[in-house]
Amino acid sequence: MNRLLILATCLALIAPSVMAQSLNIVTVTRPPFSMEEQGAETGFSIELWRKLADDIGREYTIERVDSFSEMLDRVRNGQVDAAVANISITAIRETEMDFSQPIFESGLQIMVQQNESAGFSVFRAIFSRDVMAAIALAFALLFGAGMLMWRFERKSQEYFDLSTKQAMFPSFWWALNLMLNGGFEERVPRTALGRLFGVILVISSLFFVSIFVAKITSVLTVEAIQGNVNQISDLYGKKVATITDSTSSKFLDNRDIRYVGFESLDELLVEFEAGSVAAVVFDAPILAYYAKNSSGDTQLAGAIFQRENYGIALPSGSDLAEPLNQSLLKLRENGSYDALYREWFGINANR
Repeated sequence: MNRLLILATCLALIAPSVMAQSLNIVTVTRPPFSMEEQGAETGFSIELWRKLADDIGREYTIERVDSFSEMLDRVRNGQVDAAVANISITAIRETEMDFSQPIFESGLQIMVQQNESAGFSVFRAIFSRDVMAAIALAFALLFGAGMLMWRFERKSQEYFDLSTKQAMFPSFWWALNLMLNGGFEERVPRTALGRLFGVILVISSLFFVSIFVAKITSVLTVEAIQGNVNQISDLYGKKVATITDSTSSKFLDNRDIRYVGFESLDELLVEFEAGSVAAVVFDAPILAYYAKNSSGDTQLAGAIFQRENYGIALPSGSDLAEPLNQSLLKLRENGSYDALYREWFGINANR
C-alpha cells in the first residue's frame, strides 16, 4: 500500500510537468520571419522562439497554416499556445489576445516596380489616349479647313484646281502651313469667301495651337506626377495592394486609399510581379527581404511610416507571458538577441 501511495504521488508530480513541456505553436509563411527551407522551420521569429523555448525549458511543435487570419483565429479561440511570425501589437488585438514584450521594431513601407518610382515615360505620355485624341482632332480640323478652302478656291487658282480625291493632301498641307507658318504668299486666297475664311483660320490658329500645346503639357505634367510613387500621398489613384485585415489595410482604410486585399502574401506577390498592381503597402522588413531577393526590378519607395512592434501572440490569460518576457529580457541583456538580429538583417537591433 505504501509503495502504491508513493508511486501515485510521483505520477501526480511528474504528469503535469510532462504535459506542460509540449507547446502547440502556430505560424504562417512570412519571410524572413517565418518560412520553410529544405523542410526545416526557420526565420528570425522562429529562431528567436527556439531560443526562448530552450531558455524556459519547454518543448513544442510548430504548425504552419495558410493565412495570417487563420493563425490569429487559432490564438483567439485558444486552440494553440502561441503564434509566432510578424504579428503587430495593436490596440484591437490586445483586447482579443495577450502579447509578449516586443520582439521586433517594424513599420510599413511602399514597394513598387522601378519604372513606377524612377520617373515617367515621355513615350507613354505622348501615346496616351488623351494626347492621341487631341492629335486626331487637330488632323480632322486641318483636313476639314483645307477641303473647305479648296471648295472656295478650286476655280480661282491652279493649286486648288483638282478633283476631290486629288485635292485631299494638297488642301491639308495648305491648311497645316497656314496654321504653322501663316500660309504661302503665292497661294493667297483670291475669292471673297476664301479670303474671309483665310483670315478666320489665321486668327483661330492662335487659339488652336495654344490649346493643343496646353493639352500636351497638361498630360505630360499629370503623367510626371502620377508616374512617381515616393510617399503615401502618391498612392491616391494608383492600384494598391496589401494583405486583408492587416495593419497596413487598416492604415489605408483610415486614409481613404483604395486597395486590393489578398489573403496570402504569395498571392499578392504574384499579382505584383505580373504588373496587376502598381504598389504594395505592407510590413517594411518583409518587403525589404523580398526586394533584396527578387529577380525583378523591385524597390522600396519612401521612408518607413506607421511604426509598430511585433510580438508573440498568446491566448488571453496565458501563463506563458511572464516566463517569455523574462527570457526575452535575458536574451537582450546577454547579447543573444542582437547576435540573432545581425544574422538575419546584417545590423544591430539597437541601430
